[in-house]
Amino acid sequence: LLNATTRRDWKGNVTGVVGVGQDITALNQVLAESKRVADDLTRLIETANAPIFGIDTHGQVTEWNAKASGLLGYTKDEALGEHLVQRFITEEFKASVSEVLESALIGKETANFEFPMFTKFGDRRDILLNATTRRGPNDEVTGVIGVGQDISQIREITKEQERVADDLSRLIESANAPIFGVDLNGMVTEWNQKAAEISGYPKQETMGRNLVQNFIQPDYRKSVSDVLQNALAGNETANFEFVLKSKHGDTFSVLLNATTRRDGKGNVTGVVGVGQDITELNQVLAESKRVADDLTRRS
Repeated sequence: LLNATTRRDWKGNVTGVVGVGQDITALNQVLAESKRVADDLTRLIETANAPIFGIDTHGQVTEWNAKASGLLGYTKDEALGEHLVQRFITEEFKASVSEVLESALIGKETANFEFPMFTKFGDRRDILLNATTRRGPNDEVTGVIGVGQDISQIREITKEQERVADDLSRLIESANAPIFGVDLNGMVTEWNQKAAEISGYPKQETMGRNLVQNFIQPDYRKSVSDVLQNALAGNETANFEFVLKSKHGDTFSVLLNATTRRDGKGNVTGVVGVGQDITELNQVLAESKRVADDLTRRS
């Protein structure tokens, strides 16, 4: 880097030139590397498989990558210079999104902030956003970079799972069979209407209490406990018969299927027992046997 200065004699006549140079080889290398890194980051933002936008300190859009365009339908040219919140955020979420961006503009970054955006064509997209403060070479705040994740499909799956869970809960509650559930400690977690009807114990009197100790006759406690423990170990039982005594002293014969209950990761969380009241069936069978025995003796 050269500064060239005219050289003069004592009369002011030009006698030559003095050149003062500076070796900026290392500086140029640093600048070239900085430019390369900046270009790499620009390409990374533009081609990232996540919607990325940037705003300046006034909330105007300065970055709008290809994924943001593809997701929302607005081209980069349509987005740049627009006020992000006023132009692209629905009225309901303008205040909360503004708060997140304003916090990032004073250095308080936000992770996993969820909000909806609507496409140019009116379709809703659920976005999970990380808002990061953007700074200049002197560490001054110059804006915010938002890196999003489209979780619309995840939300749809979650809603469907919730719907199925609600349907199953209603099915369990209204089923024409006594159904109960216990956790890993044998405490009641499910007790449907039919179980309440047969046993005489309403749901609120059973929840959180030990099933075997409180609702099973002493003669059957060990065998029922064994069935539940087996189910907790993954060994399910079908057609196990035991006698249940109601709150009012009536006895019922119950045929039980004990099924292992698991969470989304496959971990055992308890047991669901689906019963069948076979009291009348046993009475019919006993009466049939009595009649058959009588006929045998008479013959």
